[in-house]
Amino acid sequence: FRSDGVTCIVGPNGCGKSNVADAVRWVLGEQSAKTLRGSSMQDVIFGGTESRRSLSFCEVTLVFDNSERIFDTDFQEIEITRRLYRSGDSVYLINKEQCRLKDIVSVLHSAGIGKDGYSIIGQGKVEQIMNAKPEDRRAIFEEATGVMEFKSKRGEIERKVGSIKENLSIQSQRIDEAES
Repeated sequence: FRSDGVTCIVGPNGCGKSNVADAVRWVLGEQSAKTLRGSSMQDVIFGGTESRRSLSFCEVTLVFDNSERIFDTDFQEIEITRRLYRSGDSVYLINKEQCRLKDIVSVLHSAGIGKDGYSIIGQGKVEQIMNAKPEDRRAIFEEATGVMEFKSKRGEIERKVGSIKENLSIQSQRIDEAES
């Protein structure tokens, strides 16, 4: 059911509640097979049964209503797709256009959504949050509120500025040597 921005998946044991939550987490960029209750990422691909053959790939598409412009784009809907082939090749798409995982993560972070944003609170996660060390709990809430995106961008910019400063220093030394 859905009420005031909270979505709950309710049902008896074994009906697939965790599969739905795992699919959402996976399409949002989850890279850990262990988090998805598998030993390798290919475990998310249907392996077949006695009556149905196995599949060669899996795909999840998550569609966001963007009528309130939570994403910085003019599209009414944002469609995020992740596809994985048995070969290990992955394809990521935003609105049916191929992109990188980094692009999806950036789009999601800009809207305050992320695979670890704890907009998905799995079984046992509440207890984990409550029992976390203060610095770990802070990281959880920073991710959920979108602060992590800005820290990540800041770190990337700081690395680029450091590289530029180093290049300037080298060029300055060369100019000094040439003038001598």
